[in-house]
Amino acid sequence: MSIDSSLWAYFMNAGLVVKLVLMLLIGASIISWTYILQRWFYLKDVRNATFKFENKFWAGGDLAELYEASSRNPAETRGLDAIFQAGFKEFIRLQKQIGMSAEAMMESAKRAMRVAQMREQDKLENHLPMLATVGSTSPYIGLFGTVWGIMLSFRALANVQQATISMVAPGIAEALIATAMGLFAAIPAVVAYNRYATEIGRLLNRFDSFQDEFSNILMRQTQAHLYNQAHAELTR
Repeated sequence: MSIDSSLWAYFMNAGLVVKLVLMLLIGASIISWTYILQRWFYLKDVRNATFKFENKFWAGGDLAELYEASSRNPAETRGLDAIFQAGFKEFIRLQKQIGMSAEAMMESAKRAMRVAQMREQDKLENHLPMLATVGSTSPYIGLFGTVWGIMLSFRALANVQQATISMVAPGIAEALIATAMGLFAAIPAVVAYNRYATEIGRLLNRFDSFQDEFSNILMRQTQAHLYNQAHAELTR
């Protein structure tokens, strides 16, 4: 009598608890791969958008024109573009007010950029907690299914007078499938989480550096604007 060693046969011959564990792990694996692919495409878009925006920003063009061009497609605004728009919009709004000090204008613009960066960070880190949860819990869920299956296999041997390896091996093999499935779900999730977390950290560092450089540019424009205002009032 030949033993059907296919995964489907192991699944069908497993107990109810082991089947539920396997179905849970298969579902977690599907969700994990869905988020892995979704995050990969999103982070790729953010990287490309950030690279394009940096090229435009450091090309030395007029900031007002760059702001107008960036504001035309709000649905495609992401990354550095969103941070730039938030800071420059606040800067323009305060620049129209009379009596604003340079420190107050810069502090408000920096605050707007920090808020925009927090929003972008939330978008970048979306679904990462789920990947971390799958990566950390799947091996334990699979181990639970394995322990339960082995326990049932040995309990079934209690009513047998003479136990052989051929009687124990199929049940243990069926139970070990749960551990294998747990690792199959966990390993891609852990690898993707670590990779994406590192990539997000690099993007956030670029965002921080841009805020510092952009703040210096706005400070120079603010000082020039206040000087022109003071000069205009003196020449009246």
